[in-house]
Amino acid sequence: MSSLSSTHAPKGLEGVVATTSSICYIDGERGVLAYRGIDIHELADNSTFEETCHLLWYGHLPSHNELRDLRERLAEERKLDASIIYRLQLAPKHALPMDVLRTIVSALSFYDPEEKNNDHDANFHKAIRLTSQIAMVVAAYDRIRKGKPVVEPDRTLSHAANFLLMLNGTAPSKTAERALDIALILHADHELNASTFAARVTAATLSDMHSAITSAIGALKGPLHGGANEAVFHILEAIDASGADPVEYVKGMLAQKKKIPGFGHRVYHTEDPRATHLRTMSRDLGHSSGQTKWFDFSHAIEEFVRKDKKLNANVDFYSASTYHTLGIDVDLFTPVFAVSRVSGWTAHVIEQLDDNRLIRPRADYIGPAYPQHYLPMDKR
Repeated sequence: MSSLSSTHAPKGLEGVVATTSSICYIDGERGVLAYRGIDIHELADNSTFEETCHLLWYGHLPSHNELRDLRERLAEERKLDASIIYRLQLAPKHALPMDVLRTIVSALSFYDPEEKNNDHDANFHKAIRLTSQIAMVVAAYDRIRKGKPVVEPDRTLSHAANFLLMLNGTAPSKTAERALDIALILHADHELNASTFAARVTAATLSDMHSAITSAIGALKGPLHGGANEAVFHILEAIDASGADPVEYVKGMLAQKKKIPGFGHRVYHTEDPRATHLRTMSRDLGHSSGQTKWFDFSHAIEEFVRKDKKLNANVDFYSASTYHTLGIDVDLFTPVFAVSRVSGWTAHVIEQLDDNRLIRPRADYIGPAYPQHYLPMDKR
């Protein structure tokens, strides 16, 4: 018998409202995603990642001066202590980038000048630092593991352009810069997804910002959360290597009762609004780079799954081909997700701590009925 109610809690807490928040609005029936009330389509069409960060952190779009100041502060924080670079060099070459990122973000707290300060202003400063530093860590580790020199940051570039410079060693085209900028906007926040909830639970104990973000990265690593776009691209690679027709390949997967990653969503019952933009980005990047096959494969699969299974593509599906065309390795897809989502994670940590209460839900007990009695060893 349940100790809490006669109705069992839904598995995965699906549909359960756990808190209030003014950061992100989702309407799954209408396919709406908005940050602070501004539709994601308007932000993707008109905004920049830095402007979106300001919106998430401060609650409003910035003025010219506010945006200039934030860009300057983000650029100033493009620095890593030498010991962080050394720790990256010590990581085993087989280490997954997400594992390295999780470990290094925790270590970054050692060098944060406000490490022991958990007040409102200090956490804003940490949000800015972590947003700059996580991008640098992802790019630096990829260079190090490939035996390439770490690229110095260019503080005159946008966040997106500087990341691509540090990752690939050359300044990106305007098309590539804008494509990544939009991808960062689209991935910046998504209400109480698993990683954001993990961050808020950690923050609610009055732990520090770095611990909360480390918790979030641990949750994001899972293939049911941030790792899905990697699985999508592995399918595209297999189709390319085998020379198979994309639709026939997917039919074969379905015949083996295998799930097709990148489709369906726990919240959206119509098209994921982020997928709308990523589809266009994948197509445009494919044409500009001369690598149209990844979009073509993806589009053929999407059309089939939508018609045959009545499932819509989610944010992970077209982000796979988009990231690959930007020169990002498959095992960096999820770390790049973190490069964006740190803006939303930190916004939620700040909101949690501004009006904190320990998050301590209950479990709906379904074990043996109480009371059971202890049996001595000789009677078992």
